[in-house]
Amino acid sequence: MSGLVVDGIGSLVTNDPELGHGPLGVVEDAAIVVQDGRVAWAGPRTRIPEGAGGERYDAGGRAVIPGFVDSHAHLVFAGDRTAEFEARMSGRPYTAGGIRTTVAATRQASDDALRANVRRLVAEALRSGTTTIECKSGYGLTVADEARGLRLAAEHTDEVTYLGAHVVPPEYAGDPDAYAALVAGEMLDACAPHARWIDVFCDRGAFDGDQTRAILTAGKRRGLVPRVHAGQLGRGPGVRIAVELGAASADHLTHLDDADVEALAGGDTVATLLPGAEFSTRSPYPDARRLIDAGATVALAADCNPGSSYTTNIPFCVALAVRDMGMTPDEAVWAATMGGAHALRRTDVGRLSPGARADIVVLDAPSHVHLSYRPGVPLVTRVWKDGRPASSSG
Repeated sequence: MSGLVVDGIGSLVTNDPELGHGPLGVVEDAAIVVQDGRVAWAGPRTRIPEGAGGERYDAGGRAVIPGFVDSHAHLVFAGDRTAEFEARMSGRPYTAGGIRTTVAATRQASDDALRANVRRLVAEALRSGTTTIECKSGYGLTVADEARGLRLAAEHTDEVTYLGAHVVPPEYAGDPDAYAALVAGEMLDACAPHARWIDVFCDRGAFDGDQTRAILTAGKRRGLVPRVHAGQLGRGPGVRIAVELGAASADHLTHLDDADVEALAGGDTVATLLPGAEFSTRSPYPDARRLIDAGATVALAADCNPGSSYTTNIPFCVALAVRDMGMTPDEAVWAATMGGAHALRRTDVGRLSPGARADIVVLDAPSHVHLSYRPGVPLVTRVWKDGRPASSSG
C-alpha cells in the first residue's frame, strides 16, 4: 500500500496526550504520515519526517479527528416502523408490536434484502465519519435466524454481537424461561462461531437478572465477551451484573442508582450512552456528567435501530451529549472515538497516533468543537479507512 501525507491540518485530535494539548492530544498546524494503512507519524507540520512520501492531501486548515467508533448498532433488520414513530411523536397510542414487528419482517426477509440494508447503513455511517461499527443480531430470535443475522453482520464488521436475548418472541410468551434456556443452549451453540460478543437486554419486559446472568455466563464459557443493555426503561440489576461478569460495556444507563454509578466507576465496564434513543422516544437523557465525575469511562454510540433510534449519525449524538447530557465538547468527541474503542476493547482505533489504524476524518471546520457548535450541519468532508479513501464530499 502506498503512503499518504495529510498536511495543512488546522487542528488535529490525536487522542494521545503525549502528542498534544489536553486529553484529546490536540496539535495545531499539524500533519499525519500514513504507511501501510497505519499512522506512522503525527505532529506539527513543520516537523514532517524527511522522506515521507506518497499521495499528499492538503486539509486547508480544516480540523482532523479519528474516525468515530460506534460500539452499539442493530443493523440486520427488515421492515419499517415509521407509523410507530409518528404516533409516539403525536401523542397517540400505538400497539402494533414494537420490536416484535421488526422480528416478523426480518424472519420473512431474504438474505439479499437483509444484506443490502446492512450495506446501506454501514455506508451511511461511513459518510458521517464512522469507521468502526459494531453490529448485533436480535431480530431473528430463532436458532436459524439469529445465526443468519450474525453471518450477515460479519460480512461488514469484525465486531459482531449475539443478541438472541433481545426480547422474548411471541411463541415463547408463556414460558420466557424456556426461551432464555434456548438462548443459552442450542441458539448459543449455533451462534457462538459467528460472534465476538454476547449481549442481553436486562430490563423490564425483557430479561430479568437471573436470566441475564445465566445467558452471559454461558456465553463466556463459549469464549464470547459480555455486553449488557441496562437501565433504559428503569432501574434494575443489569449494570451490576455487567461489572460482576467483566462485561466490556453496559449500554443505555438512563436510570441508575448510586450503587450502579459506583460499580461502573470502580470496574472496567464502559458506560455507553445512546442519546439517539432518548431523542427518538422523548425520554430523559442519561446523566453523563454524573458518570464522568464519578470516574467512569463513557462512550457514545448511535444505537441505530428501526424502532427507537433510526440514525447512524455520530455527530448528531455528539451534539445531543453536549446539549442535553452535561458533556463538554472535548468529552463528547473523546467518548465517540476513544470511548467507543474502549467499549470494543480495541487499541488500534479511536486515536491518530503512531501504530493506530489510519481512520482519518476531515471536518469542514477549524475545530472539533464545531461538531456540537454547528449541530445538524454535515461537517464530515473526507474519510480515510485504513489509509484508503472511503468517503469524500469534495
